[in-house]
Amino acid sequence: MARELRFKDLTLDLERPRIMGIVNVTPDSFSDGGRYADREGAAAHARSLVEAGADILDVGGESTRPGATEVPVQEELDRVIPAVEAVAGLGVPVSVDTRKAAVMREAVAAGATLINDVSALEHDPDSVSAAVELDVPVCLMHMQGTPETMQDDPRYEDVVSEVKTYLAKRMEHCQQAGIKADNILVDPGIGFGKTVEHNLALMHALENFAELGRPLLVGTSRKSLTGKLFDRAVHERTYFDAALVAWSVTHGADIVRVHDVQAMYDVVRMTELLKRGRRP
Repeated sequence: MARELRFKDLTLDLERPRIMGIVNVTPDSFSDGGRYADREGAAAHARSLVEAGADILDVGGESTRPGATEVPVQEELDRVIPAVEAVAGLGVPVSVDTRKAAVMREAVAAGATLINDVSALEHDPDSVSAAVELDVPVCLMHMQGTPETMQDDPRYEDVVSEVKTYLAKRMEHCQQAGIKADNILVDPGIGFGKTVEHNLALMHALENFAELGRPLLVGTSRKSLTGKLFDRAVHERTYFDAALVAWSVTHGADIVRVHDVQAMYDVVRMTELLKRGRRP
């Protein structure tokens, strides 16, 4: 049976890796804060991502960079909903990157067809119910702590085992609550409550998360992992990102979440060709 991800009116074939393009509508994102914060800017940026090869657009209105504080619900809605409305007609699924049930509900009403929650639906007690009600795919990501505290002193006995166990338990909880198994994706949460060593261990063991049996999303784009390892500024990390994306695709990622879609599109296509050993 073909592997696929079903959205409300679209189906995404996962027989080849897919690219999630990032549309930040925040003034304080670590990478591109403020550049696409208005409706027109978000729409123009999203169009350019789709033209460059993005298969999914991920719209976020709350920065989850290390140290970030929570954004009030109405402020996040004011950022996200106009952007979702502006990009929902571009012919690709639209994801809403949020921890809040109210934002999930209004974003789906505005055209979003995927929920991407860095707290794996734990931050807001109403999030699981919202996901059941909305009946759209949801990505469960691992994070130790909160964005405000996650990098203070992250500790694990065995980071790979603990992250995998956490995701398995969240999958089970969500399914017991009524979320369909086919609607669940998983993300090990590179950079979210992890040291450089933790992140490297997770990247080295990506196949472990593919074993969970659900689509695997990996987000490494422009993160501090490469900045700390090689002392490069955020916008000097493209080639490191390319290596991380190629590794992710080689080791089981179904979806890679990236800023630089045009470059990573080429990386993904070439890596997939090498994996298959033949032309697609």
